[in-house]
Amino acid sequence: MATLYLIPTSLGESSFDGILPAKNAQIVTDLKYFIVEDVRTARRFLKKTNPAIEIDSLTFFILNQHTSAEEMSGFLRPMFGGNDMGVLSEAGCPAIADPGADVVSIAQNHNFKVVPLVGPSSILLSLMASGFNGQSFAFVGYLPIQPDERTKALKKLEGRVYSESQTQIFIETPYRNMKMLEDILKVCQLTTRLCIAVDITLETEFIKTKTIKDWKSQLPDLNKRPCIFLIYK
Repeated sequence: MATLYLIPTSLGESSFDGILPAKNAQIVTDLKYFIVEDVRTARRFLKKTNPAIEIDSLTFFILNQHTSAEEMSGFLRPMFGGNDMGVLSEAGCPAIADPGADVVSIAQNHNFKVVPLVGPSSILLSLMASGFNGQSFAFVGYLPIQPDERTKALKKLEGRVYSESQTQIFIETPYRNMKMLEDILKVCQLTTRLCIAVDITLETEFIKTKTIKDWKSQLPDLNKRPCIFLIYK
């Protein structure tokens, strides 16, 4: 039976040795078919994984916001011929705040074997380092851009923190991080705790938990840096 491998990548420009198991490289080297967001990025990752890989002999299927359901349904055609395939994330883990879930669903529906490989997830790593509730948490992705809707969303998430003792995790487009931080500090209670996790696994990694009150005295520079926001009581 053919296998669909879910292949994590680094979260930025960092050495693979400390974040990706050697076994991943062995699996990736044997694959000839990949589902990727960007072919150029995928080629770079594969060459870094194993310089001996013959990139031009590989077949890439592009999966992004422009991919139609009809196109996606044909991506797994090689698996019906007994070929293993890999889904490559742009950063972190496929299908977690990242394209790939629909392809995995198709593979499951056809009873193909699906194997998630070990790799860094910024969501889980930030939760681990936050000191917040790791038994009950929710990742809610992007919040609304419109000010009124964002305020409502933040208040709703903070409500869950206090009513359900549930950690709330969310993200923003890197160039809007500072605006997000300003909104959090404006909307949330002074005693609510906020963890800011930036550049996870990179040399510039910064993960800090403080109350809203304490954050207001000194803001970190989050502009154009991959960032995870977490709130808890």
